[in-house]
Amino acid sequence: MTGETTPLEPAEKVDLWRQRYFEAQAAAEEFVLGEHGEEGLSGWIEANSRITADLLRVQRPDGESAANHFMNRLQRQLLLYDSAVSTEDQPSGSVLRNADCGILRYRKEAARAGVALTFSSPCPYCQELNTAIATRYVEPDIKVSCEQSGDGCTWRTEYPSAPAEDAAPATAPDELVIEPTGV
Repeated sequence: MTGETTPLEPAEKVDLWRQRYFEAQAAAEEFVLGEHGEEGLSGWIEANSRITADLLRVQRPDGESAANHFMNRLQRQLLLYDSAVSTEDQPSGSVLRNADCGILRYRKEAARAGVALTFSSPCPYCQELNTAIATRYVEPDIKVSCEQSGDGCTWRTEYPSAPAEDAAPATAPDELVIEPTGV
């Protein structure tokens, strides 16, 4: 190879990082399933959730609740793949709607291009992993749930007791309980 190379454009860099991450994740999943089966996948999720929760503890900005930090991280992750994401604060908690999951779209495009996928759908794995992260990280008295809907999902955090409509807003909770749905 000779000659000068031109630097990648920002969009090309993003595409390349997505591809490399996808390749690394697929290789790890294939190895774990091939060597250890479903039991190995559970161990993989356990280790991944522990490592991620530990990192989130170190990275959490001062003054931000763990539940909000978790939801913000999830939103940023989905936006990396150009997902159609919206968020809404409610008196009882918060809602993150992923109307069109870019991760799912990316995987469908890869499958059409002939890439052999480890999972027929990444959704159950994603939900199980992110629920496990939330279980380890967010406040124990907050309910975190996820519902699958078409090519997207809806994540919710619910505080233990929602204030009445005319009451003052509740302060950020200290603890969280994660209860997955639809996994």
